[in-house]
Amino acid sequence: MDGITLALSKGRIFEETLPLLAAAGIVPQENPETSRKLIIGTNRPDVRLVIVRATDTPTYVQWGAADLGIAGKDVLLEHGGAGLYVPLDLKIARCRLCVAVPEGFDYAAATRPGSRIRVATKYIATARQHFAAKGVHVDLIKLYGSMELAPLVGLADAIVDLVSSGGTLRANQLAEVEEIMPISSRLIVNQAALKLKRDRLQPVIDAFAGALQA
Repeated sequence: MDGITLALSKGRIFEETLPLLAAAGIVPQENPETSRKLIIGTNRPDVRLVIVRATDTPTYVQWGAADLGIAGKDVLLEHGGAGLYVPLDLKIARCRLCVAVPEGFDYAAATRPGSRIRVATKYIATARQHFAAKGVHVDLIKLYGSMELAPLVGLADAIVDLVSSGGTLRANQLAEVEEIMPISSRLIVNQAALKLKRDRLQPVIDAFAGALQA
């Protein structure tokens, strides 16, 4: 396709991207929450949206199936960012990547240098780096959902997961013990597309940047 393809995930990222799209003069023709379509047209004949899983967004952009995408910093860190240009922190879908443990668990003792801890997460690369920097040996267990269950049934001592309000942690008798980093969503661009389609992509990037400043 000669136009612009933008990869988005459903939910919070999509909702919080709508005002930025509007600033760029782009209005989706359908709502992905109610439509079954995975490719959604817009008011502009040269712009379409592809609806993908959040964790897949960088892959679609890296391989050129989408020219642009919006992905959380957490996803980008796991992906590695090869072939991607990241011009903007959009400051949307904000949360934090944290370590959480069962209430009463002695995290300080469990993470003394040289100790070993078992951690459940889908953020394997980030968690490995975090505990290595503390001098802690970590056994990482990859899970894709319901992270809070892992410590409750003895699968792991701790979890590394995204937290916004902390309500789910509290409901499951877990406590946040360490913030690894704040997370927000970034605009990502395929580097080859930026060269070949700069005249069409740059105005969209500039409109997003302008909306952020406003």
